[in-house]
Amino acid sequence: MAIELDHLSLKELKDLQAQVARAIASFVDRKKKDALAELENKARELGFSLAELTGVAPAPRKRTAAGAKYANPANSADTWSGRGRKPRWFAEALASGKTPDDLLI
Repeated sequence: MAIELDHLSLKELKDLQAQVARAIASFVDRKKKDALAELENKARELGFSLAELTGVAPAPRKRTAAGAKYANPANSADTWSGRGRKPRWFAEALASGKTPDDLLI
């Protein structure tokens, strides 16, 4: 596969450069995944997990965003999941005598 680089415009050369960089990154990622899978299989054959052998804890799982649980009675688009700091409208509603059950969606 011979490419006549002398006949390409600057834009075409930069596009080619970007494609090569992506191809290299993709190749390296594939090789790393293959090596990791091979190491995990070998560790499993020996009765261990790779994390046990390397002393590296597995990456923590990301929590999914909590769905809205409470809605502001004055503006139903203003919601709160019940996690974290209470919004001002929620605290004010509780102070005015409402219960959290009154504010449920």
